[in-house]
This record gives sequence, structure tokens and C-alpha cells, in this order.
Amino acid sequence: MEVTREDVLRCARLTDLSLREEEIEPMREAMTQLLNQAERLNTLPLEGVEPTTHGLELPLHRRPDEVRPSFTQKEALANAPKQDHGLFEVPKVL
Repeated sequence: MEVTREDVLRCARLTDLSLREEEIEPMREAMTQLLNQAERLNTLPLEGVEPTTHGLELPLHRRPDEVRPSFTQKEALANAPKQDHGLFEVPKVL
């Protein structure tokens, strides 16, 4: 698939990118190459191949869900610079 100069400029406009004149042609070539590689993927014989989210079957190691000793609320808040009604008080970020 051949990408035109107009395609590059349209994509740049849609993604709010500003391209210098000397960047347009290399971007056009890169986009053409990327789309050609994607088209080649469509030619792979994938009948009967199950979709997957990961290439390898790796076990997911999880620790057992066990009750363990932990801090009390009072201990957890002991060094808090500010607290309010038993909760950490932090500065607003928004």
C-alpha cells in the first residue's frame, strides 16, 4: 500500500503533530513500510490457530492468600504528618 503526502499530512493533522517539510517524506516512507508489513501478516495461514494474548504458556505464580500479622490502624497512622478521621490526609493534586 502506498501512502501519499496527503495521507501523511492528514494523519499529522488528526494526531495534532506538526511536521517540518523535511520530515514528511521519511514519514511517508515509514508509514508505507509499516502498512506493507501489516498487509503481509494477512497472508499468513492462520486457519485453526487459536487466538492468544501471550506467545508462551507461562505459569502465573501467586502467593497463597493467607491472613498475616499487620499494622493496626493506630500504628499505621503513628508517623503520618496529617490524618483525618483515621485516614491519611494528603495535599490535593487536582
